[in-house]
Amino acid sequence: MQDVADYVFPHRSEVHHIVWDWNGTLLDDNHANLTAVNRICAQFGRAPVGLDHWRSIFRRPIIACYEELLGRPFADGEWERMNRIYHLHYSEALPACRLAEGVPDVLRDWSAAGGSQSLLSMADHDHVVPLVAERGLAEHFTRVDGRRFDAVHDSKAEHLVGHLEEQGIDPATVVLIGDIDDDARAAREAGAHAILVAGGLMSRDRLEATGHPVVSSPAAAVRALQP
Repeated sequence: MQDVADYVFPHRSEVHHIVWDWNGTLLDDNHANLTAVNRICAQFGRAPVGLDHWRSIFRRPIIACYEELLGRPFADGEWERMNRIYHLHYSEALPACRLAEGVPDVLRDWSAAGGSQSLLSMADHDHVVPLVAERGLAEHFTRVDGRRFDAVHDSKAEHLVGHLEEQGIDPATVVLIGDIDDDARAAREAGAHAILVAGGLMSRDRLEATGHPVVSSPAAAVRALQP
């Protein structure tokens, strides 16, 4: 599939609001993710993996993804142990992670063009809100939400519906920009559009398989939405 920046996004005239994903989209945290994943591998007796392999299996529900990584189901208490290991080592590596290329300029450009934008992450709400503020980005968003509850299917879909309802935004005027296929699923179920950014936690071919436009960067996504 062509990069969406190479053609006219078919719904661009309908879109007035962007919902941004955080991890892997606005924040380039692949290194922190892979560091934490390989500490889990070490603790559970599995050989370390490279980023390409992790991108090939990463998915929601997350528990199924990790069971595939380790080659077996979790025993009692192991899922909780894995989460502790992940969050400890991810947090240690996080300060070295940079914003994605073109951020925050792309956020300013969209606002200057008259669009509005918000942020919705599947990271814990109490984790992501201060992190966005620390990176100096909170002023660009009408609302910042992380995961406030555990959805039945571990999908962003339910969270996106609530995120838009709280702001009184018509989903038909929204594009969700994210880096995994669950972002496409969430947009579809909420009645919104989606553009997917390659370079995060899922390989480009898996993103293209969703049928949604795939771009190389957040800046490319916004260019595709502008006249």
